[in-house]
Amino acid sequence: MSVPPELRLLPTLEERRSPLAAAREQIARVAGVAIEGGDFDARLAEADLFPLRARGLQVFQINLGKLCNQTCAHCHVDAGPTREEAMTRATAELCLDVLARTEIPIVDITGGAPELNPNFEFLVEGARALGRHVLDRCNLTILESRRFAELPAFLAEHQVEVVASLPHYRALNTDKQRGAGVFEQSIAGLKRLNAVGYGRGDGLKLVLVTNPVGAILPSSSQAALQVEWKRELRRLHGIEFDELHTITNMPIARYLEWLVASDNLEDYLSKLVQAFNPAAAAGVMCRTMVSVGWDGRLHDCDFNQMLDLECGFGAPRHLAEFDVEKLATRRIVTARHCFGCTAGAGSSCGGQLA
Repeated sequence: MSVPPELRLLPTLEERRSPLAAAREQIARVAGVAIEGGDFDARLAEADLFPLRARGLQVFQINLGKLCNQTCAHCHVDAGPTREEAMTRATAELCLDVLARTEIPIVDITGGAPELNPNFEFLVEGARALGRHVLDRCNLTILESRRFAELPAFLAEHQVEVVASLPHYRALNTDKQRGAGVFEQSIAGLKRLNAVGYGRGDGLKLVLVTNPVGAILPSSSQAALQVEWKRELRRLHGIEFDELHTITNMPIARYLEWLVASDNLEDYLSKLVQAFNPAAAAGVMCRTMVSVGWDGRLHDCDFNQMLDLECGFGAPRHLAEFDVEKLATRRIVTARHCFGCTAGAGSSCGGQLA
């Protein structure tokens, strides 16, 4: 597989052989910071939520691998063009086999840039044939490659919901976080999606996802930001979209490296811990989803997947062992990074939680 060479790319943690390329080191660095009230399970217990358990399966999230045409400064996947982890056809077929045996309604396809995996269209077509609602977590710049010129039309044909990452509606913050030239190509990608009907209220849903630049938490008012973004993207670029989701940067991989290098780790973790919200904790996304890794291993969420934390406490750990009843009531594997999803209004793949 090759990656379109259109953007200025930074080396991944893996390329630089950084100690933080290892999940074990990431967990240790975050856990090693002394913070009052920083025991996540203890905070859950205070909120009468321990042990945290799943309450059904609504989302079957598939991570197709770490290959990407970008190397964003905040990436919790440490994705990039040199990553070789990629889902095989056999594992993709196993995903569809599992879906055919269950009634999980939503299939959430992510990466890396999931479109770079040769099984992307196979999975979209297979999941749609099974009547599932499919989401594509798209970085937008992939749409500007000649190789993917027909991708917007393919997504529209199969009524795929596009969830697109864009840090800001202006260039400075976007390029600072995602790389030089990303904003311009992202705007072009959004215009391509609008051209085939996305974001215009006619059934082709276009969601934008924004996360803060720096060691701060997202705004507590996702709704107010959505109004602002809709106004400004329409005014500045003539772009329409349906919803804006805000997410919290997780202290994982390259964002964790930045926190350490900028001497912000303790302060940022303290913010997450102090902002713990029991209402957000009650609605965390891991309670209604299962995350499938590129190698078929099962995880409670994509963040746990990147930290090599498989489903535990007796739950199935691989697609070959998939048991919907056990997974729908499993105990969730937690650690300190989970404060990222429970801070303030909460954070999830679907935006704010409370």
